[in-house]
Amino acid sequence: MAEGSPKPLTGKRIVITRSAAQSELLARELSARGAIPVVVPLVAFADPEDFAPLDAAIAEIQRFDWMILTSAQAVRALVKRSGELKRGLIPGGSKLRIACVGPVTAETARQAGLSVDYVAETHTGEALAEELGKRLKGAKVFLPRSDRANPDLPPALKRHGAQVTEVIAYRTLRPTDVDQRNLRQIADGGADAVLFFSPSAVQYFSELFGSEQLRGLQDKLAITAVGHVTANALRQAGVSRIVLARDTTAAAVLESLEENFAGTVKQAQAGAKRV
Repeated sequence: MAEGSPKPLTGKRIVITRSAAQSELLARELSARGAIPVVVPLVAFADPEDFAPLDAAIAEIQRFDWMILTSAQAVRALVKRSGELKRGLIPGGSKLRIACVGPVTAETARQAGLSVDYVAETHTGEALAEELGKRLKGAKVFLPRSDRANPDLPPALKRHGAQVTEVIAYRTLRPTDVDQRNLRQIADGGADAVLFFSPSAVQYFSELFGSEQLRGLQDKLAITAVGHVTANALRQAGVSRIVLARDTTAAAVLESLEENFAGTVKQAQAGAKRV
């Protein structure tokens, strides 16, 4: 980019559909690039309705060979519950190995004091199962996750011979205090991009405004999927023009947005020259 030329994100209104706590770093990085971040959470988290399966798995964690973590929230829920039970999550000398679906989940696990043995190269649960492959044969796998998690992962693990104990570590809900004014502005195209971080966020937006409204947004702003699973959810909702961030890191999201808006600027400049 030539010195003195405007940054691609300058003045762009970017809607982040995660919680404020999860969005802090990304919002700060967007602001540093001249963008206007707007946090409108479409997903909230809650404890499981029944802690018994999770408590039992934590109490018997030494019997597992692998623990597979598919979200940062799963890490936070596990650490919180083990603290409430006054148990160390991973006992000393444990054989347990930990695999994470992506770098953000892995970093959250490390910050919680967990040793991560494997991070998926392709950041989906199914890809993680394929990458672990033969290492899963006969292995006892602990899979703590959301009540709304993608159902494809447990069968993928079992296809490789794993014995899977899947438990609900947390529930994914629609927030009760959704900012209707900001959401209505988004639905009417009053933003430059909206970032969806999960299929649940896509579903809740569709429930609030209808799939037709969501499809119509692709003509007004950059609908951005963070990760392939979310991109698939958008496609299933009828959205075909999707900006894809390869993972949930701030760097990946910023890169995808900058590439998108830099391309838009070039198209506008080319059009101006033709005129």
